[in-house]
Amino acid sequence: MKEKSLDRGIYILKSLAISFVLTLILVLIVSTLLTYTSLKESKIPLLNTMIMIFSITIGSIYMAIKVEENGWLNGGIIGGLYFIILILLNYLFIKPFMLDIYSISKFFIALTTGIIGGIIGVNIK
Repeated sequence: MKEKSLDRGIYILKSLAISFVLTLILVLIVSTLLTYTSLKESKIPLLNTMIMIFSITIGSIYMAIKVEENGWLNGGIIGGLYFIILILLNYLFIKPFMLDIYSISKFFIALTTGIIGGIIGVNIK
C-alpha cells in the first residue's frame, strides 16, 4: 500500500512538471506572437486561460493513464495543485493574492479541467 501511494506522489509531481513545462513553452510562443504579430494585448487573459486549460488537461491525462484508477479524483488534484502553485508563484514574483470572482472562477476552471482530463485519461487506456 505504501509503495502505491509513493508511486502516486511521483506521478503527481511528474504531471505537474509536464503541465508547467508545457505552460512555459506556450507562454513563450504567445509572447513571441504578441511581439512580432498584430495580436492585441487585450487577448492575453483569454490566451492565458486557454494555456492553463490545455496544460492541466495534458497533465491530468498523463496522471490518469499512469495511475489507471479514479481519473476524476487524480485529475482534480492536478488541477487544484496547478492553480495553488500558480497562486504561490504569483504571490512570490508579482503581487499579493486577492480573492475575487476572477480568481474563484479560475480555480473552478482549473478543477473542472483537471477532472475532465482525468476522466479522458482513464478512458484512453
